[in-house]
Amino acid sequence: MVPVPLFSPRESHAPLESELTSAFCRVLQSGRFVLGEEVAAFERELAAWLEVDADRVVGVSSGSDALVAALLALDVGPGAEVVTTPFTFVATAEAIARVGARPVFADIDPRTLNLDRTAVAAAVTSRTRAVIPVHLFGHPAPLDLGELPVIEDAAQAIGARTGGRPVGTIGELGCFSFFPTKPLGALGDGGAVVARRGDLADRVRRLRQHGSADRRAHLELGGNWRLDALQAAVLRTKLPHLTGWVAERRSLAAAYSHAFAAIDGVALPATGADSEPAWAHYVLRVHDGKRDELARHLDAGGIGNAVYYRRPLHLEPAFAHLGYARGAFPHAERAADELIAIPLFPGLGADRQARVVEAVRAFFRG
Repeated sequence: MVPVPLFSPRESHAPLESELTSAFCRVLQSGRFVLGEEVAAFERELAAWLEVDADRVVGVSSGSDALVAALLALDVGPGAEVVTTPFTFVATAEAIARVGARPVFADIDPRTLNLDRTAVAAAVTSRTRAVIPVHLFGHPAPLDLGELPVIEDAAQAIGARTGGRPVGTIGELGCFSFFPTKPLGALGDGGAVVARRGDLADRVRRLRQHGSADRRAHLELGGNWRLDALQAAVLRTKLPHLTGWVAERRSLAAAYSHAFAAIDGVALPATGADSEPAWAHYVLRVHDGKRDELARHLDAGGIGNAVYYRRPLHLEPAFAHLGYARGAFPHAERAADELIAIPLFPGLGADRQARVVEAVRAFFRG
């Protein structure tokens, strides 16, 4: 039987093949391959989609570099601390370290898997300069985290809303990723920073180009974080379809939740109050130490699956110097032992989803 992949871009790309080919040819003929009008046009169109002013969106090279640029735009550097979650992709805390600051972790809410407000408050010190909540798996995280500047890590969450507003547009700065597996994926790396204020957007725009605003002077040190014109053209082609793709993700997620509601030993994804997730991933929480056994069962049946994340960041060797030990963040540690993602992407279809559902049900029946 043909395997069911965890993710496949083919279904969403196939209807757009001629448009994507035209976008490629347009960039090829323009002779402008980095920044330029394609990037500027994408920034305007994304700003309209996110319901923000056109000058507040800055295209950058990746979601990881978006976080670095956002931190530098807030003057976060050596001697500073930034509070974030230990249960996220390494890039979140890595960005803090890249600017010379210290990542300070706070535990997660075991229900939503996002940062816990009380834990954040306890982690803040006189050296804390910002908080980075992560909208994990496309689920909006709490943003009312005190008086400190908030940088939203919305890498997985374009299309999500909270309180009626798009995530990534509510904090001081918001960071998006357009890695191919994201709800809006490029054909390579790409990202964007959304700034609440025009001066912050201008600074990110300067930082992405080695600290230069007009090539006549380098006012500060930044990086080579420019968005490629080809990726911008691809994203412009795909952006008009994003609303429909997010709606399809929500429909697939609802079908999974309905199908798995009566299974003992599994906790389903929890949505925060007044939140509309983007459903970058559908993640089951498997109790009683059976997560890896379920993964092997799915592998044997040709059902794609993945563990996000197998080790919380405070236990990663790269962050050993921070001095955290096992037991420091028990909710994050338990989540790392219990979570497994199953296929969810536009074009998955009812037949393949039914195969996934039956495979999961069969495991727990057994």
